[in-house]
Amino acid sequence: MTAWDVSDAVVLTAPASQLQPGELTLSPEESHHARVRRLAPGTTVHLVDGQGGRALAEIEGPRGPALRVRVLSVRHEPRPCPQVTLVQALIKGDRAMAAVEMACEAGVDRIIPWQAERSVVRWRGPRAEQSLAKWRSAVVSAGKQSRRSWFPDVEPVRTSAQLAQVLAGADLALVLDAGAAMRLSAMSLPERGSIVLVVGPEGGLSPGEIDTFVRAGAITTRLGSPILRAGTAGVAALAVVMANSGRWD
Repeated sequence: MTAWDVSDAVVLTAPASQLQPGELTLSPEESHHARVRRLAPGTTVHLVDGQGGRALAEIEGPRGPALRVRVLSVRHEPRPCPQVTLVQALIKGDRAMAAVEMACEAGVDRIIPWQAERSVVRWRGPRAEQSLAKWRSAVVSAGKQSRRSWFPDVEPVRTSAQLAQVLAGADLALVLDAGAAMRLSAMSLPERGSIVLVVGPEGGLSPGEIDTFVRAGAITTRLGSPILRAGTAGVAALAVVMANSGRWD
C-alpha cells in the first residue's frame, strides 16, 4: 500500500491555491473534523480541492483554534470518463439528501435538481437558494467520505423545458421509465463523452415530460421488475452506468 492509496485515507479539503508544498492552516471546519477523528501530529492525510487536486500532508499541530499541516506532495488527477450527470427530480424530506449523497459516493460528476410536473416539493425564492446550498454541502461531505478528488457540480434547479436543452447536448441521454421496453443493464454505454441520467419524482414522469425528453434525443429505459423509490432509483441506475461504461474499472 502506498501513501497515495485512498482505501483508508483520511480526506480533508483545502482551496486549490493552498495545495502546494509547504505549511498551511486548515479551515475551522476541517480543523474540527480532524480533531473529531483524533488525528495526532505526524498523521498523514489527503487534502483535496474538489477539482482534481490531491495532496499528501502531515498534521503538525494547533495554531490557535485551527490546525497546521505540512503539504509533502501534490498531484492533479484527471477527470474520469465518461462524464456522468444525474438529473434528480425534487422529492420530499431526507430522501433527497440521501439521493444526492449516494450519487456522489457512486461517482457522479454533475447533479441537476429538476422541478418535475409531479414533484410535490417546490423550490422558489429563498427556499431554492437554501436547498441548493444544502445539496452542495452534502456532496462535499460525501466526496470526502468516498475519498474523491473531484466533487460533483450541483447546478441550479431546472424546469422541464430547460432540462430538454441539457439532454439535447448530451452524447447519451437516458430517462428512467418503468414502462420502457429497454433495460438499462442491456444497453451499450460509451466509454467517452457525456451521459445524462434522468430520475423522476415519486409519481413518475408525465406523458408530456417523456415526449419532451424523447424529442430532445433522450432514450427511455428501465432498471428491472422491482419499482424503486425516487430516492434510490438514481444510485441503482448509476451503479449500472458506472459499471457498464468502464468508470468502475
